[in-house]
Amino acid sequence: MTFEEILARFKQLGDPEAAGGMSRFGIDTSRAYGVKVPELRRLGKQIGHNHGLALQLWDEGSREARILAGLVADPLKMDERLIERWAAGFSDWEVCDQTCMNLFDKTPFAVRKCFEWSKRKEEFVKRAGFALMARLAWTAKDLTNPQIELFFEPIKAQAVDGRNGVKKAVSWALRQIGKRNAALNRKAIAVAEEIARIDSRAARWIASDVLRELRSEAVRERLAKKSG
Repeated sequence: MTFEEILARFKQLGDPEAAGGMSRFGIDTSRAYGVKVPELRRLGKQIGHNHGLALQLWDEGSREARILAGLVADPLKMDERLIERWAAGFSDWEVCDQTCMNLFDKTPFAVRKCFEWSKRKEEFVKRAGFALMARLAWTAKDLTNPQIELFFEPIKAQAVDGRNGVKKAVSWALRQIGKRNAALNRKAIAVAEEIARIDSRAARWIASDVLRELRSEAVRERLAKKSG
């Protein structure tokens, strides 16, 4: 499928009303066709890895093109300069999260970027650091508990950032760590309790959000089954 054929498919699948509705959820719709993510995933599977096409799609700049770029790019061909350039182009949580979960987590730089980006000032670059932590806690089977626990320090350090894009990702990262296994559940709860004592509205919100899920019966039952 060529670049031009993909753009034509976006127009065919797009829903202008859906695009308008996305803006209510904090999605940048200044350049959006209104194609749903499952449709983009189907396109991605149809295309497969095509790194040259991914570069064209990213530079096209629309929401759909950038999400699809993350689905078809070859993670082993993403060098660090290119990853930084793409991250600098994030303008909302959706493209940020989709790119982190579909592509950046599979690159050799993923763990290091968690720490580097968590210190950045730009809202959605910082979010990307925590989105990667959440993704790796969920899927990276090769990471040990002590390696995952290193994420606790940036989580605590950035829990005072009240921007929605950041605080929700900090909560997401800590919740995913706490759902990885029973030992990390106990440690993540302790970290959330520590965050709750910080004199910050954002920190209190994060702690409440995390503790509500990690102490829930559903999570406890799931972890008990895993350990059993």
